[in-house]
Amino acid sequence: MQISDAEWTVMNLVWSTSPIEAAEVIERIAAANGWSAATVKTMLHRLVRKGALSAELVGKKYLYKPAVRKEACVRQASRTFLDRVFGGEATPALIHLVKTAKLSSKEVAEIRAILDKKTNKGEGAE
Repeated sequence: MQISDAEWTVMNLVWSTSPIEAAEVIERIAAANGWSAATVKTMLHRLVRKGALSAELVGKKYLYKPAVRKEACVRQASRTFLDRVFGGEATPALIHLVKTAKLSSKEVAEIRAILDKKTNKGEGAE
């Protein structure tokens, strides 16, 4: 499932605040992104059609809930990005990200620990 950049904004809100009414989604993200209420409603409907969200009519209002896990969407988006930008090669992508990202000492230590664990388990192990 492909989720557009704008739809990621909606999904991140729904993942963090679920269930959520359309009016609250509009209130929390429309103005900050320069979107109209109609634009946000269109994105909500599109995400329901894609199967990313579920909508339940409660009284006169729809409550939206994620129908997919964030981790699955992140995995898919990461794979698409890796394929498109780095030809599917993880090493150049990781090197680029580590060189260009602002990382705290704690984050560097976490990356080092992950790499050390991979090295100790053998090449390509998880």
